Amino acid sequence: MDNANISFSLGEYQDAVAIAMYAIRRDNIPHRIQTKDYTVWKQEPDEIVNRLGWLDAPAETLKKSIYIRATLKPLIKNIDDVVLLGIGGSSLAAEVFSKIFRSHAGYPKLHIVDTTDPAYILKITRRLNLKKTVFLVSSKSGTTLEVISLFKYFYNLTFKKSGNNAGNRFVFITDKGSPLTKIAKNIFAYHIFLNNPDIGGRYSALSFPGIIPAAIIGVDVEKLLQKATDKSETEKEYLSGAYLGAVLGTLALAGRDKLTLLLPSRWKSFGDWLEQLIAESTGKEGKGILPVLNEPIQDNFSYGKDRVFVFFQNKKIKYSPMESLISAGHPVITVNINDDYDLGAQMFIWEMATAVATHYLGVNPFDQPGVEAAKKYARRIIAEYTEKKKYISDQQPALSSKQGDVYGNITDATPAEAFTNFLKQAVAGDYICLQIYLSPSPKIDAAINYLCESIRRKYSLPVTYGYGPLYLHSTGQLHKGDSGNGLFIQLTQDNSLDVDIPDDIGKEKSSLTFGALKAAQAKGDWQALKDAKRRVIRFHCKANSAAGLKNLAELLF
Repeated sequence: MDNANISFSLGEYQDAVAIAMYAIRRDNIPHRIQTKDYTVWKQEPDEIVNRLGWLDAPAETLKKSIYIRATLKPLIKNIDDVVLLGIGGSSLAAEVFSKIFRSHAGYPKLHIVDTTDPAYILKITRRLNLKKTVFLVSSKSGTTLEVISLFKYFYNLTFKKSGNNAGNRFVFITDKGSPLTKIAKNIFAYHIFLNNPDIGGRYSALSFPGIIPAAIIGVDVEKLLQKATDKSETEKEYLSGAYLGAVLGTLALAGRDKLTLLLPSRWKSFGDWLEQLIAESTGKEGKGILPVLNEPIQDNFSYGKDRVFVFFQNKKIKYSPMESLISAGHPVITVNINDDYDLGAQMFIWEMATAVATHYLGVNPFDQPGVEAAKKYARRIIAEYTEKKKYISDQQPALSSKQGDVYGNITDATPAEAFTNFLKQAVAGDYICLQIYLSPSPKIDAAINYLCESIRRKYSLPVTYGYGPLYLHSTGQLHKGDSGNGLFIQLTQDNSLDVDIPDDIGKEKSSLTFGALKAAQAKGDWQALKDAKRRVIRFHCKANSAAGLKNLAELLF
């Protein structure tokens, strides 16, 4: 078997995986996936039969590489910066390519704006020379609220500098028939790349949403896509992705559903891409596989029996705790990386593995009901805000102090008691998730890492985190769709500054700000979590957010 440089130490689960692989071959699952048989997952074709274009994406996009380069070459000449306006599947692959390959000499620098945080948006705005900046507007549906809002904001800034020539600074990546195509034509945009509509966002890395940003910064996309194409061909015979999927699915059904990913620092962004692919695909119908990232692995740490460890390593990076984890009975998967362009093959392998794992779990890997639930509430809250300029149905805090407010079904006397008593609910098999609606900064990142480590040390449980609204397009599905073993801590703040979202391009009038939009998204996800009967608490910071997080962490010592 071509193992794609992946090795497995499965211990007591080896026989179960062997049985699973026998069933896969008996039922011809790999061939049925390759021939786009929706009954691999469900008896109805809805949101499956039109989401299998990723199987052909490497070869299809490779054939279009000359067209991509010829289209982009005149645009990026004498350009310093390219700003990608996208979120979730429209931004994560681009982030991976940018972080791993970086901008090559003579190519512009790529900035990714995948947030509605006003402070971050202003920070990016102040860095740009708009006369030497190009914008990529990327949204499959063409209706993604964050992307449309960001486009209107940055278009208006560019319009003030360039007038009617502003459209020539914009490139669109979307599906045929999406509302963005009409907008692009109306502003005389430089170009519209129409992606295969049968590719869902989280499976789009090897199609236009991932490859166009990669080409812009000078990545050898032909080499990247050729490796992916080669792997898609060998998969038909050797089933390396199918075997990985059988392992993930079998282990998840056996209770090993916390997929702990360890990557070299250069490849850490690949973990973020994997997180969305796996969590959003599997977290449904009371099931799911939880990716755990950025967790330092220790020989003497007490890990629960719900863990699977995946080590990505190269000739320079080896992990000493691996053998001790295997000796302790934990399943361990090792992925050997030869060079950075192995990324193309790895993306296809993990897409196939996720598709096979969801077959075992009996869920549709391509829909996202939990994501849509949060969006529905956010839209309702936004409509309420734009009409009344305040949140009529806003919840009241259970506790208030100078430092901040606490929201939730609690009876504690102090925020400290509320925090520690909330965490005391955790039992074996649970995980703890921080949902961060704070303005990102090095200080906040350091405080979040400190808080995660403190919780992990105290409770010996997985701790995950994500910045909102980005996580809503990633792990947000799993949070509402899995078995309900998560404890969710929302972290919000007052905005010290805000930025208007134009109602229309080329016009000043604004009915909504980015700060209000971000607040609505947090509130919408809160309500969706409550509807799913999840355990959730919110800490709203009024003062120094980083100091507040540090204070929470120190309560656990």
